[in-house]
Amino acid sequence: MVTARITVDGELMPISPAAPTTTLLEFLRQWGFTGSKEGCAEGECGACSVLLARAGVVGRTEWIAVNACLIPVAALDGQEVVTAEGLGTPGALHPVQRELAVRGGSQCGYCTPGFVCSMAAEYYRPDRAAADGAADAEHGPNGFDLHALSGNLCRCTGYRPIRDAAFAVGMPAADDPLARRVSDAPPEPVPTVLEQDGRAFVRPATLPAALDLLRERPDAVVVAGCTDWGVEVNIRDRRAGYVIAVDQLPELRELRVEPDHLELGAALTLTELERRLAGGVPLLSKLFPQFASRLIRNSATLGGNLGTGSPIGDAAPALLALGASVLLAGPVGEREVDLADYFTGYRRSVRRPDELIRAVRIPRPFARLCGFHKIAKRRFDDISSVAVAFAIDVEDGVVRTVRIGLGGVAATPLRARDTEAALLGRSWSPETIEVAVRILESEGTPLDDHRASAEYRRAMLGQSLRELYSRTGEEVHA
Repeated sequence: MVTARITVDGELMPISPAAPTTTLLEFLRQWGFTGSKEGCAEGECGACSVLLARAGVVGRTEWIAVNACLIPVAALDGQEVVTAEGLGTPGALHPVQRELAVRGGSQCGYCTPGFVCSMAAEYYRPDRAAADGAADAEHGPNGFDLHALSGNLCRCTGYRPIRDAAFAVGMPAADDPLARRVSDAPPEPVPTVLEQDGRAFVRPATLPAALDLLRERPDAVVVAGCTDWGVEVNIRDRRAGYVIAVDQLPELRELRVEPDHLELGAALTLTELERRLAGGVPLLSKLFPQFASRLIRNSATLGGNLGTGSPIGDAAPALLALGASVLLAGPVGEREVDLADYFTGYRRSVRRPDELIRAVRIPRPFARLCGFHKIAKRRFDDISSVAVAFAIDVEDGVVRTVRIGLGGVAATPLRARDTEAALLGRSWSPETIEVAVRILESEGTPLDDHRASAEYRRAMLGQSLRELYSRTGEEVHA
């Protein structure tokens, strides 16, 4: 067995004797890298963020920011991590650290290392220079996208000086070692087996090997970005006897563009999908910015979001509206299941224990009128109370095709079939909309809970359709 190792700030370190559930954050702090902090332990505050070298969308390698509190260190066997300590020293500050210091962006300092790492990831983004000069409320004149910090919380300084620091950083110097690193090949994924006290973390090299493991261990927990399982480990103290990581399987990381459909690999991160699709699927372009935070999207996957079966997962309503299907790989081959038939109950689906979600297939062409409405207590980085996605085609003022996906109003994500029937073949008009609104408000079985009342959820369903019409009605008839 090859010893599992990780490179931290340029130094190769053994992962053992870490346990299969030891997070990267725990590992770093045990080795004295105390800049990374635990704030929430569920990926909402960003105090733990670090830089990770990954295969690039633009360059060969990119530095991306991830939540160290969620990722098992075993998942980073053979990978490269840079901490806030590795970016600079008190006598030689990194440009990001220097701007935060001189502009008053740090006070108690607890959250600062996390901000530093998230800012550094944006600082090194290969295509940041392409946005140079396109300044607005959320983008600096230096091309800095403030959404890079959407997963970092500050509780004492205030965000203006942090924003000022972000908008003041220049471009990396030619001799910057981390900037030079992106021109080299990314770290290669390596098969991993880490065992301790009867528990194991395993990363197979191929899809057939993963399916063999699933057949042998039907009780295994399958993980990709660990943004859900990491919370289970940290908050609910759950421990799995056998974990299989599929995030680096080549068969799950393909993006295929065919004349009649797109095929999105289940292990591609949401950030990778967002950048590679580049607006090519308008409804997904509306979804991505509202899906958690950049830190989460840098790790989370479509396969993981659907695999959990959560009724409030953000991806499912949009994919239902797109008419998507899931491709399930199993020991005897692959089968395609319409996403509308995939969920069978609360966190249950038709996927068998010996199957993996290999990809999500979306038919083309896409509806010309689309919308994604996420109703939550915060604008970003929050769990939805209700999510509604629309994909509608209107020709000559008449609704020709319509699909509506709902989340947060039943034990599973679902299609609003009755509302679709009320719209199909009818005029795209205020009168039709009001009839459909009353039907949409009756779809599902919304509950009263701490996020919203059932009455509020129903009202938001109807209001989302009114908002869609108010935004697009004149455009359709023009």
